[in-house]
Amino acid sequence: MTHFVNDIGSVISESIDGYLRVAGGGMLSRAIDEPGVKIVLQQTIDRSKVGLVSGGGSGHEPAHVGFVGQGMLTAAVCGEIFASPSVDAVLTAIRAVTGPAGCLLIVKNYSGDRLNFGLAAEKARAEGLRVEMVIVADDIAIQNAPRPRGIAGTLFVHKIAGYAAVRGQDLAAVKAVAERVAGAVQSIGIASTVCNIPGRATHDRLPDGMAELGLGIHGEPGIERIALPSASDAARIMTDRLGQGPNSAPALAMIINNLGGMPAMEMSLVANAILATEIGRRTAFVVGPAPLMTALDMRGFSISVLPLDADLTESLLAPTSAPSWPGARAVLPVSAQLLTTKPLGATYVASPNPQAKRAVEAVCKALIASEAELNLLDAKVGDGDTGTTMAGAARSVLSAIDHLPLNNSAQLCAAVSDRFTKIMGGSSGVLLSILFAATSSKLAEGASWPAALGAGLDRMEYYGGAREGDRTMLDAFRPAVRALENGDGLNGAALAAEAGAAQTAKMPMARAGRSSYLASRDLDGVPDPGAVAVAKAFGTLRT
Repeated sequence: MTHFVNDIGSVISESIDGYLRVAGGGMLSRAIDEPGVKIVLQQTIDRSKVGLVSGGGSGHEPAHVGFVGQGMLTAAVCGEIFASPSVDAVLTAIRAVTGPAGCLLIVKNYSGDRLNFGLAAEKARAEGLRVEMVIVADDIAIQNAPRPRGIAGTLFVHKIAGYAAVRGQDLAAVKAVAERVAGAVQSIGIASTVCNIPGRATHDRLPDGMAELGLGIHGEPGIERIALPSASDAARIMTDRLGQGPNSAPALAMIINNLGGMPAMEMSLVANAILATEIGRRTAFVVGPAPLMTALDMRGFSISVLPLDADLTESLLAPTSAPSWPGARAVLPVSAQLLTTKPLGATYVASPNPQAKRAVEAVCKALIASEAELNLLDAKVGDGDTGTTMAGAARSVLSAIDHLPLNNSAQLCAAVSDRFTKIMGGSSGVLLSILFAATSSKLAEGASWPAALGAGLDRMEYYGGAREGDRTMLDAFRPAVRALENGDGLNGAALAAEAGAAQTAKMPMARAGRSSYLASRDLDGVPDPGAVAVAKAFGTLRT
């Protein structure tokens, strides 16, 4: 058992109650439980208008319960998982919703549904109720199939027939528009896994790297097994199989249906690929991408396409209170904006300062010379690239040394921050960029170098989450800045940074960075490479 259920026998009833509690909005109710009878219906039913009843096996949620509401279904009849509801359940639903205007049954083309809904319809007629039935067979995967299956295209029938009913059209007119939509809609699906049914062992017949094209919504085999295609290839293969109706219509509506196991990101990617096809470019309105008629947790999707005219468009766009109908949205081009950025050369005006240039060059050359040493240290406690990261940033600054605002401390720090953001990888680059950006802001406000660096370290700590004592570069940086604040000068700062870096070799635990995943024995005697880099930088600034 891999499912969070209480009792296999109560899965459907408990699922319905949970849905009504959180999604029903006080507009839906269920029939009082009787053996084999699980019905959800509108709480207030206008029996002067045609009632619409659909349903089938459970496991396709939110279908069909989620599409009960004004403007769609009047009632949904739920069977057990992938099993048609009983004749008695369907007949109970018909009796509950049918008044003088009559009732239309919308049935997917499966033997159990046809038989059970059909017999219930005959029994209802024998009781004097006006009942008609429309069968939906929208799956076009199997060419020339004697009984094409009914899948997600059924939702177009629910929506458009529901609009006709709520407008007060008679039973003949509601049936006619339902048959028109059922005859025009075409659907096809693809999946890379079967589904897992609560309480049953699952045998996944699909090996990795394979997909089934045209499989149904109960996990039954598809018409063709193919190598797992890319999203674009899948979209092209599926839309190429659609027939003349969608291919000749000037405007289309499309349902992009998640079969239950596709993540939202992947569904959006798939939708983008589908809309890039020839049929996609003629699609005016899309329903989804969303889980609408699922196969439990099957990893796959289906598309359903309906040719549109003005009347069908009006029906499709009309409001409904059905909780799970996401609405049909117009397909729009991607909106893109060119965002202006300020490149380094254009943002800062170069200004010479021999003393600042010597200091920057000294720090950069020291970090470049320490590349191998720092990498070796980092190989013991991290991923072995601290030296390369620091040296790469130093080379970048050196290459731009004559274009930097060396005579403006605030702008110089901002320029270094920008360069670190672009050049340095990993968290260390971001942290140092934060440090210099915050230092720049304080310098621009008139703060001294020690105070500005202290404020920069505060922001580094705030965003990075590390503190002095956590075995990071802060263990060298904080003591150095304190020394500057205490008036000890650059010599004192260098000594403090070196002592702090050495102290990290004695710290039994790291609380940040990759070292935090290591045991004390792996850290013992190895100083933090970031702290060593900071100590080397301050060491070059001794006067």
